Amino acid sequence: MLNELNHVIDYIEEHLTDDLSLEIISEYAGVSDYNFRKIFFYLSGLTLSEYIKNRKLSEASMDLLHGEKVTDVALKYGYQSMDGFTRAFKKWSGLLPSDVIKKGISKSFPKLSFIITVKGGITMEFRIEDKPAFNLVGVSKRVPIQFEGVNNEIVKLAESITDEQKEEMHSLQNIEPYEIVNASYEADANFLKEEGDLTHLIGILTTENQVSDQLAKVPVEAYTWAVFPNEGSFPSALQETMAKIYSEWLPSSNYEVINAPVFSFTKMNGDKKDYAYSEVWIPVRKK
Repeated sequence: MLNELNHVIDYIEEHLTDDLSLEIISEYAGVSDYNFRKIFFYLSGLTLSEYIKNRKLSEASMDLLHGEKVTDVALKYGYQSMDGFTRAFKKWSGLLPSDVIKKGISKSFPKLSFIITVKGGITMEFRIEDKPAFNLVGVSKRVPIQFEGVNNEIVKLAESITDEQKEEMHSLQNIEPYEIVNASYEADANFLKEEGDLTHLIGILTTENQVSDQLAKVPVEAYTWAVFPNEGSFPSALQETMAKIYSEWLPSSNYEVINAPVFSFTKMNGDKKDYAYSEVWIPVRKK
């Protein structure tokens, strides 16, 4: 995965003044665009669109420093108007483009490079499980793509579940994990912008096929799953585990993510406030 990430970085670098090709970036990434965006975000701390914007403006700053005209630089990096370029440049650097030319001061944002770093010898607990085909059954909704923080639309979805829906889900549940799960899938293919929606489902796993109209059913094929247990303050422990999966475990493992639903569950500890046991299930295959 690290090679693919660095190939993407090189491709972006070579095409900062062009319309970046989604098809070629997807080919370099080797995973679905949504999974690649997650991996990129957890490794770099930036969304892909933020990185590209920062690199464009950094190169624009260097061009201004070398005496190029503001209008030429704005057009070179894809800005349709001087005002748009000036606003973006001021927000990024705290400077006006004219300040760079007149005062000879600048700001830079270097090209990223991804390497594996061992941090303190900390181990990450996981197990690999082969699972037969099953259905995800529950309530679902298109929600905005959001890589961190509380997604309010998912909260609203959870609050909307009726007693009848809960009863049916409980009657259908017949395969591990015997928990209420949160699953995400069908992300919009909007690779270069952190915009769009994905489908989020709150429900259960079952091998039953007869489901009423009040619940959604999503077939999942037989896959190998990497399972990551974690315990601690909720939701921070779960979010930290998700970040480590994509930023540490996946790049250094012999597995790659399959384009299929990812799900997790959380069991709160009644004796400790905001303390929980969670598991994250990622569909994978050996490279």
